[in-house]
Amino acid sequence: MNEFISSSNEQIAAEAFNRQSLVFDDIYSSNLIIQYKRERVRNYAEKNMKPGSHILELNAGTGEDAVYFAEKGYYIHAADISPGMLDVLKKKIEAKGLTQLVTAELCSFTELKNLRDKGPYDLIFSNFAGLNCTGDLDKVLSSFSELLKPSGIVLLVIMPGFCLWETLLALRGKFKTAFRRINHKYGVPANIEGVYFTCWYYSPSYVMRCLKKEFDVLGVEGLCTIVPPSYFENFPKKYPKLYLWLQKKEEQFKNKWPWKNIGDYYVILLKKKNEDV
Repeated sequence: MNEFISSSNEQIAAEAFNRQSLVFDDIYSSNLIIQYKRERVRNYAEKNMKPGSHILELNAGTGEDAVYFAEKGYYIHAADISPGMLDVLKKKIEAKGLTQLVTAELCSFTELKNLRDKGPYDLIFSNFAGLNCTGDLDKVLSSFSELLKPSGIVLLVIMPGFCLWETLLALRGKFKTAFRRINHKYGVPANIEGVYFTCWYYSPSYVMRCLKKEFDVLGVEGLCTIVPPSYFENFPKKYPKLYLWLQKKEEQFKNKWPWKNIGDYYVILLKKKNEDV
């Protein structure tokens, strides 16, 4: 992808998230499906980390995950391209007395070579599709190995090019939403707080191809494959028993084909290969 176009799109996306930074937590903190997603991802990360691990968090946003991991005793270096998001994160960290465990840096994930704090880290973590905001994901992924300790891990939450729940919206006449991922190779318009930028969708196989020389895949899980996406925010309150049943089914099938590939997101876990082997 043309680097000028990529950089321009990232700056526009940064402005969109700057505008959203002051209301982000208010909008999403009470959403039960988002709470479910965060718990799933956090549990997955903790199962694969040792106590006191050092984490590089990309697209850290307002610091909800950074606060959670810091309160569990992990060390986090939080990077984001949005100054507004990082301002909220820093205030949150200071208010909770976590400044010894969390540091923050303004840096695009396509420019990780410019990171002030290069680690090395035990985990590189990116939640909730921040990486879908770049058309240069291959460039981002190529930066990971040098930032990780031997046998370090990568945990990414990415939106794929097909979502079952989203496609089913065609039955309700919402064709634009239902088929918006179809032309994902060329980028799809996204709108946050009235600012339009481009996002891309990537399959688990794409990530695997980019990292196969230096990483082994430990697992892929579908997220909001059977549980509805978070924009069905009233679903858990309207259908509480059905919602809990769907959670149980997703837990049962989350890492099985085809469910692991057709959610609103997927979670992919990779481990850096031992260089001595």
